Formats: sequence, structure tokens, C-alpha cells
Amino acid sequence: GYYADRWKNLLIPMSSPTKTYFDTSDQDPFCMYNYLLDITTWNKNIRRGFIKVKITDYTGNTVESEMNSEASTFQQYKRVKILTGFNQDLDKISKISLTFSTKTLIGPKHKLRILQMKLKSLNNPER
Repeated sequence: GYYADRWKNLLIPMSSPTKTYFDTSDQDPFCMYNYLLDITTWNKNIRRGFIKVKITDYTGNTVESEMNSEASTFQQYKRVKILTGFNQDLDKISKISLTFSTKTLIGPKHKLRILQMKLKSLNNPER
């Protein structure tokens, strides 16, 4: 880990841009477990909206991700990668469910048809 006041000096070289994601949240115990959702959709028309992910382990424990602050754009056969976080870590996932919402975006409600998806733990990439 890095000291909170020194992370920029250690992670950002002077000549290249860098994105940094922290494993923290605003709720006790203040840790966040990040996953990368890699999704390919099948809809013929472009869809814009938000994805919420829910994962369940083999013992029945369930956690739901935080809603992303920016809408994603989904086009037919185009991959979209979304960073999503959970406030609890589940080891052996048995079920993944997605909720697609247009939230406050104007327009009719539509379904998002998933062709392929992959959920990868960034905290534990060996999973």
C-alpha cells in the first residue's frame, strides 16, 4: 500500500497520464473491492444507461455494486469495460446478475441484451 499523502509521487510519473483507483469507500469498514465488468451487448440500437452488478456466493451471501456516476454507451458487438466496486469481498461466486437502468436519462425504457460478459476481480486477479 501507499501512504495517503504520498500516492501521487509514487504512482504518477511526470511524463505519462495515469488513472488511479483506491480500495476505499465512505462506509465502515471503509474498504472497497473492485471488479472490472467486460461486457458485449447484442442490441441493434445504441443504448445508454447504468449497470448495477449483484454477486452471490455458494453460501447465499449477496452483495450489490455501487451505481456508476456516468452512463455507459452500449452498441451492438462493441465491448464496454466498467469499473464496479463492492463493500464486501466474496470468494467463490455462484451467480452474477445485472440491472440496466436509464436512471434520469430521457427516453423509453429498453432491455439490454448481453452477448458476453466477464467479471474480473482487481483486488484478487488470480480469481
